[in-house]
Formats: sequence, C-alpha cells, structure tokens
Amino acid sequence: MKTTLITGGLGFIGSSICEALLQKKFTDKCILVDNFGGYMNPIKDGFKDFRKQRFPSLKNIIIERCDTSNYKALSSILSKYKPNYVYHTAALPLAKVSNLNNEEAKISSVDSTVNIIDAINLLKNSDKKYQIDRFIYFSSSMIYGDFKKSSVTEESKKNPKDAYGIMKLAGEVVTEGLCKLHNIPYTIIRPSAVYGPKDMNRRVSQIFIENAFKKKEILIQGKNEKLDFTYIKDLANGSIIAARSKKGANEIFNITCGKGQTLYSYVNYLKSEFPKLKYVIKKRDKTKPSRGTLSIKKAKKLLGYKPKYSLKDGLREYIKFLKKNY
Repeated sequence: MKTTLITGGLGFIGSSICEALLQKKFTDKCILVDNFGGYMNPIKDGFKDFRKQRFPSLKNIIIERCDTSNYKALSSILSKYKPNYVYHTAALPLAKVSNLNNEEAKISSVDSTVNIIDAINLLKNSDKKYQIDRFIYFSSSMIYGDFKKSSVTEESKKNPKDAYGIMKLAGEVVTEGLCKLHNIPYTIIRPSAVYGPKDMNRRVSQIFIENAFKKKEILIQGKNEKLDFTYIKDLANGSIIAARSKKGANEIFNITCGKGQTLYSYVNYLKSEFPKLKYVIKKRDKTKPSRGTLSIKKAKKLLGYKPKYSLKDGLREYIKFLKKNY
C-alpha cells in the first residue's frame, strides 16, 4: 500500500481528499502538512471552525506543522515519510485574499511548489529505492480569466485577470517544467466554485447558504453570472482518480460538475429550503472574471470521471450538515 502526503491537509479540500483516500483504502496513511493558518476574520465574519469535524477519526493520519515556504522543514518531512503521492493543495484559498496579498499568493502557489518538487527530487536522488508515483498540483478555474465561450476546455486560452489566477497559472508552469526536468510524474487539477460541508473560507456558496440560515439578505452580483459549482466529494474523488490513473500522468484536467449555473439558480435552490429567504440583485463585479462551464470531456474520456452530485443534491447534503452543526 502507499503513503500519501497532502499539503494544506487541514484545509477544506486537503482534508476531504484525506477522508476519501482512507475510506476507499487507497492509502495506508495520510501525512497532513499544514501551517495551521486561517484566512477568515473571526470577528467580522462570525468565524465557525469546522476543522475538528473534518477529522472524526485520526486513525492512519499524521499531522505535521510546517509552512511549505520552509524548504528545510518540508524536505525533512518528505525524507521522514517518503510519500508515494503528494497532493499540493496548500495556498491562499480565495481570490480576494490573494489580490490583497500578492507576495503571499506567490509564496503559496509558486515558491512552495518549487520547494516541494525540489525536495521530492532531492529525496529521489538520495534514496534510489524511493518511488514517487504522482505529484498533484491544485490550480483553479481562475487561470482562464473571462470565459470567451460558454464552456472552456483544458486547451482554452489562459488569460487570468487577478493575482490569484496569475499565481495559480504560474504554479502550473512550475509544475510542468520542473516535473519534466526531474522526471516526476504529475497531474494538474483545475477545480471550480467548490462547496460543501465544513467549508469555512467565505466562498460565495458558503456566504449564500449561511445567510439563508441566519435569515440575512443575500446579495447576488449579476443575475446571469455563472459558476461551475462543484461539490467537494466530486472534486476529492475526481482528483484521486486522476492521480491513480496511468492516463492521468503528466496531464491537466478540469475536475468540476461540468455544468455552469447562475448565482440566481443557486439562490432559487435555497428558497426551496428557506421559503422566506430574501435576496437583492445588483450589477456584476467587473473586476472578477466572467465564468461558466468547465468542460469535463477529457476527464470523462481518459479517467472515467463522472460527478455524482447535481447542485440540488449537493446543497441538500450541505444544508443537512449545517442544520446539525451550525
């Protein structure tokens, strides 16, 4: 069996991948590397910490406190555990945070990626028995910028319009270049509008659903503004499939729901659960890229990836969790 290391392992995406790997018995143990940081304002945002609930059991889980910008510490952890799979999910989790902290965004998406790949290569060269099966880099739909068509493929033009997208795209370039240079098999994942239980980074999906719970008015910026809302379990499962498949080696995949839906549609789904929900529609924020559907045809063809959750199904499960835990 294999050992898996996940950077940003205590985060929303990293912890969900860990849970899925252990449930499916795809790994002996998960090494979760995290700097224990948070990106929410606990006073302004009404901070709700779901990190304990992300790990109902710590069986086969080892947590190492380390910032991925610290090459020496990171290299030491890799040498200690010799992971076969490395999922690099650590990064500033939101575009708005990255745009306010460009240097920190560069460190988390670019510098840390260089550190991890270099540390893997050092371990590979110093221990001839060591085998790295896959390095998995988590990018973003923001690298496309404004969608020129209703649906984008992995080959569509990349034209990010904010720091978050720019740094994520730079991380892709680093991953492809250094992994090819050092003969490290890699996979790049492009998620979109991830949502689900235990999220606490103030994504638009979380803000909408929590406002519904608090009976607060929801602000929709652009009635026809579309996002490819992706349920967290679909992203976790799709990422694991991509990492384990031979056909996923040295490839890039959109791992999403594969269906862009408007913010207004999202709120309408919420209204079925919260009939008294109130909302107001304003003009879209033009500083943000205009998005839509990410084509998942490549992932379906090469990996057999098929998302299980419609937006309605995902919201139903999300709401059930919040009713129990909020």
